[in-house]
Amino acid sequence: MNLLSVTGLTVYSSDHNALIDDLTFSLEPGARLGLIGESGSGKSLTALAILGLLPQGLFSDGSIQISSVNREPFEVIGAHEDSLTKIRGSVATIVFQEPLTSLDPLMRIGHQIGQPLKLHQGLRGHPLQSAVLDALQEVQIANPERVIRAYPHQISGGERQRVAIAMALACQPQLLIADEPTTALDVSIQSQVIELLDDIVAKRNMALLFISHDLAVVNQITSHILVLKSGKVVERGPISEILLNPQELYTKELVHSAKVLDSALDFFQDGGHK
Repeated sequence: MNLLSVTGLTVYSSDHNALIDDLTFSLEPGARLGLIGESGSGKSLTALAILGLLPQGLFSDGSIQISSVNREPFEVIGAHEDSLTKIRGSVATIVFQEPLTSLDPLMRIGHQIGQPLKLHQGLRGHPLQSAVLDALQEVQIANPERVIRAYPHQISGGERQRVAIAMALACQPQLLIADEPTTALDVSIQSQVIELLDDIVAKRNMALLFISHDLAVVNQITSHILVLKSGKVVERGPISEILLNPQELYTKELVHSAKVLDSALDFFQDGGHK
């Protein structure tokens, strides 16, 4: 069973320019797919289209079906907002690059994590508080009792991203879209967040769509990749094969850039000595 089936997805601007052109892929439970490309390639638009979150003025065509164990396939394109709200967070969810876009600066962390639990699971009172604490503990937040009472500006960037992950995963969705979830973090925190996502996805046997411009990061957590350029797939396959033997010029450039960056990081982490 596919949790996600994207068939012929095309996203148009208001002047009918195709920003994503005939994109097709699917994800089964436990599958991990990396969506790779430079800025403007259509990666984030794909993520937004999957959850019915395209900005005003953009239009989609094709088919996006989200399934789960207990539901019939749900067609996202053309769906009413009320139906989409029932799917987001409960069956499919997203973690964005900058957690401050996901978190309300005027609302305490505990209340924000509790909102999807109220909406999708009807929790209230002590069961709700226990579930919120469990969600924070799963993402390895130190002193969750402190964080649950804090506002977003009172915790660190790494903690905010962990909170965003906790909020996204609180209702046990089966499909996770991670849209550049480590780009805004320090390198040391990046690796911790990647390891955390890796562990949770494996433990829950979730399907993962991991979006990034960084092949080195994607290689840590996915098994297959789609390479996007100007909204079109230029290469796809197992990431191990593509890293060793890219076929398209654009992919070769991405692989070369990743190797150069990786070499530079090794150089500095080694104290500037080779």
